[in-house]
This record gives sequence, structure tokens and C-alpha cells, in this order.
Amino acid sequence: MIKLNDIVVKFGDFTALHNINVQVREGEFFTFLGPSGCGKTTTLRTITGFIEPVSGTVVVKDRDITHVPIEKRNIGIVFQSYALFPTMTVYDNIAFGLKIQKLKKDEIDRKVREIARKVDLSDEQLQKAVSQLSGGQQQRVAIARALVTGPAIICMDEPLSNLDAKLRVQLRNELKKMQKDFGITTIYVTHDQEEALTLSDRIAVFNKGYIEQIGTPNEVYNFSKTEFVCNFIGDINRLSDEVAAKAGLDLKKHNYVRLERLHVNVEPRPGQVALPGTVTMREYYGLYIKYYIDIGSQTIKVIEKNDGVRIYEEGQAVEVILDPADVMAYEPKAEETA
Repeated sequence: MIKLNDIVVKFGDFTALHNINVQVREGEFFTFLGPSGCGKTTTLRTITGFIEPVSGTVVVKDRDITHVPIEKRNIGIVFQSYALFPTMTVYDNIAFGLKIQKLKKDEIDRKVREIARKVDLSDEQLQKAVSQLSGGQQQRVAIARALVTGPAIICMDEPLSNLDAKLRVQLRNELKKMQKDFGITTIYVTHDQEEALTLSDRIAVFNKGYIEQIGTPNEVYNFSKTEFVCNFIGDINRLSDEVAAKAGLDLKKHNYVRLERLHVNVEPRPGQVALPGTVTMREYYGLYIKYYIDIGSQTIKVIEKNDGVRIYEEGQAVEVILDPADVMAYEPKAEETA
């Protein structure tokens, strides 16, 4: 559906994107994830036509659109700020692209009301000024405006970042459902790992203008390809050399284990290692409890499912059970071994 082939983007002497290669399948929810300044928004803007690469091609459905003007790419865009017209009604905001296409008035009306129903905007809300709506409702307007012209692709640049945490989670679920219902190919940009893991079919993890890994949420989380990815996605423990030695791990590598892969006070199976320690702190989250456990050479974090029975107190002696098979190991970078 979408192919980025060896995309290089420069701003003056600064190279923002280094040979980016991505293939997005039709109907896929594909997320660009990474910290600020990593190149994810620059890649999105290259797809939509706001930025022209110095080399490489953007191909959609086997058509090279690298130099095609923005308005002729048939791509819907939802900006971080929504970019709505505040003095216009919701109806006129949604209808804007259709009017530019010079459709007949009755066809515009039919399409606007049809898309409004699909994104849960009422007839009453259609007549309101955008400035009268809540953040969540404005987001729906932005999505409706992007979808009403029937684009082949929709690109979203951090569309939930301006909302409070509770509304973000609610709209995240709605966004995924809408995308599935419409079946539209979606490119989504975020720095929020939880958002990426929840929404995506596949994720590209960006770092300093490079892609570190492309994979499913499970692949990037449980089988992180690089040390950067394993540290950026979710919480993780880097094991000390002392712990790595007890587990029979390669001390020349950096060894990591996810919090939920460790267990407290269970009978170790063959090959597993028991690490005696003391609970120094706990964080209660309801569904689970996060423990900080001093095992001598380091404080290790463990997440345990909250069964309401086995809850360990600060100062309590415990055993942390580690399975070496759950460890992700990475070669140190050249500068670290120099």
C-alpha cells in the first residue's frame, strides 16, 4: 500500500532522516513511535507532501507520489492541534474539503451527516461553533473532516496529546474501533509507548533519524531488536554483572529483563535462579503491585498480579525468581568497549 524507499531528509547540514525504509499494508494501523526529535513526524510529513526528501521515493499503490502536490495525494490528515476553523460551525469544518472538490450541495450534506453519525457527532453538535465543543468532540470533528473526502490513507500526528489522561484512554479505544470499521490504512505518530502498543498492528521505533525496529507490539516489547528499543518500550531491569553471573549469562553483554517476567516467592523450576532480597518499596496499582527489591548488587523491580492475598511489606525478606530464558541481551556499542 505505502512504500518508503531509502528516504533521506535534510534541513541544511542536518540529516533528519537516514535511509528510511517502511512498507505499510492496506488497512493496517501503523505507528511511528519514538522520543521528541527522532524523525517520526518528519517521516509523516514526507508521506503527506509537506516535506520533500533529498533522495528516496514515496510510493502509494504502486504510484510514485514523491513530487505530487499535497492536495492531489488523497491522504487525510489529523494534526496535533486539529487545525480546525474555530469561528466556523462543525458542519462547515467537516464540509470544507468537499466544497473545495465542488460537490453538489445535497451530496455534501449527505456525506457530512453520514460521517458525523459514524464518529458520534449529533445533528445538534453539527450546528455549533467548533470553539463550543470539548477537546474530545473537537478530535472527532478533525477525524470526520479527514475521512469525509474518502481518502485512501489517513495520517494522524499525536492527535490525543492535548487531552487529559482519562479522555485519551477513552478516545484511544474509539479511534481503534473507527479505524477497524472504516478499514482505512492509518499512519499514526506518537511518543506514548502505551498508546502505540494498544492501537497498532505494527510499530516502527525511531531514534535519531533511524528506524531501530519494525514489528508487532509483541515483537517490539518481548523481542526488542536493539538496546534502545528495549529501554524505550515499557519498564525494564538492567541486570548487574553479579546477577548475570548467577544466572549464567554472558557478562560481555548488557542483560535486561521485563518486570513481569520476574516472580516473588515461588518455587523455582529447573534452570531458574532464586535471588534473595528485601522489599524496599511497593507501588499499589490495583490490578498489579510493583515491588522494589534490594538484592545486594542492585534494586530490582518486579510486577506481581494482585491476588489480594500475597502482598509483601516493606522490609520483608523475599526471593526473586529469574529465568535466564526471559533475558534480552545486547552487545555493547563500540564506544562503550573502547
